[in-house]
Amino acid sequence: MTAAEYDGGEYAGSAFEDADLVDTPAFDAAMLESAGITAGADTLVALDIDGTLLGHDGTLSAGVRDAVAALRDSGTHVVLSTGRGTPAVLPVAAQLGLTHGWAVCSNGAVTLRLDPELDGGYEFVEVVTFDPGPAVRMLLAEDPDVLVAVEDLGRGFKVSAPFPVGELGDPVEVVTLDELLAAPVARVTLRAPGRPSEDFIALVERAGMHGVTYAVGWTAWLDITPDGVSKASALERVRGWAGVELARTVAAGDGMNDREMLQWAGVGVAMGNADPGTVALADAVTTTVHDDGVVAVLRAVLR
Repeated sequence: MTAAEYDGGEYAGSAFEDADLVDTPAFDAAMLESAGITAGADTLVALDIDGTLLGHDGTLSAGVRDAVAALRDSGTHVVLSTGRGTPAVLPVAAQLGLTHGWAVCSNGAVTLRLDPELDGGYEFVEVVTFDPGPAVRMLLAEDPDVLVAVEDLGRGFKVSAPFPVGELGDPVEVVTLDELLAAPVARVTLRAPGRPSEDFIALVERAGMHGVTYAVGWTAWLDITPDGVSKASALERVRGWAGVELARTVAAGDGMNDREMLQWAGVGVAMGNADPGTVALADAVTTTVHDDGVVAVLRAVLR
């Protein structure tokens, strides 16, 4: 099972506080130096957004903004890689001045090419869809009270009922369940406000879902994407388009949906606010998002 961060969710404590994480070393610039990774067009840096670049209140620090700008200006391929849908990714890319290149959205189901010459500044270069009906109806049979949302590609979300304010981003349209499930989609989100994530883990186990990739978040939040799709699967294609060797890739993330990405990268760095299981799978762990932990990684590439 893979698992996804809930954008805007809260994390309890720091990875550094968990004694089980002593086998994952603290990030050191020498790790990139020994791997021969330096800034330039032959290097790709993949960055999660929420909990990595942005604080959980959605703030972007000047330190992060400046480090990303310097890396971008060096010619390095800086690729946002997130569970966010397209409308929620584009404003962050604009804030960071990432107007060219690629962005991986919807946990890898949607990949954009950014170019200011394009209509709206982007185009879809890959969209992987699936029939959401079987998985969603199976889960609703176990718990008919959960909220359902499907990504309306490039526009927002269609939902069975309103989600908590601010969780999906605008625009959101309330429609019937039949309309939600009428056509193939890139991602489905189920939500049960006020309940713990363990409830969805149990729900998935009872339903016995097959043929999709599902991601349980920090609260009662469940993302469903096409089978085999992850941030890593999309980034591997981006790497090929960019002409970058796998050994010259770096990734940073904090959510359980970042696990495949961190393992895929030549050097995978977990944030200090990541869950213990994610940190254990990374090559190194930096400090938390509140301490601008990703800046140390970006500056190390720029050394």
